[in-house]
Amino acid sequence: MSRMKDRLMEVGRRSAASGALAMLLTSGGAAGLLAQSSAIGVKPERQAATMQSKFYCNTKALNPTERARHKQLSEKLAAERKEIVETEKGYEFQFSPSDISLAELAEWVAAESKCCPFLDFHIDVEREGRLLCLRLTGEEGIKAFIRAEFRVR
Repeated sequence: MSRMKDRLMEVGRRSAASGALAMLLTSGGAAGLLAQSSAIGVKPERQAATMQSKFYCNTKALNPTERARHKQLSEKLAAERKEIVETEKGYEFQFSPSDISLAELAEWVAAESKCCPFLDFHIDVEREGRLLCLRLTGEEGIKAFIRAEFRVR
């Protein structure tokens, strides 16, 4: 009798765990948890696309203070870019050193490389210091990620 009771208890526990998992998956909770732990600044409508990619960002790489500073620098870089050049392996963003300093660009790269370690970053100072360039490259397929995340048109 005790053996049968133990068996019924085990079946009940498995059913409860399966039910909880099913509820989590159908409610979208799993997608939210995955996106929350793996994508920086992902808008809900973009979670699925980001999760399907092999390129995903680590949202826990920066603490709240670092994240706020990184957001501020990201907005400044987006507003001040002079030109975007498509390259064989990615994109180059060009800036005037009078608008963006080399130090600001390096600070942004240091933070972004923590969040998105799959990106390769290249900083160049060209034209006798009159042009500051940031090239983002990576594995095959990285261009689509860069276009989406950095609003390249």
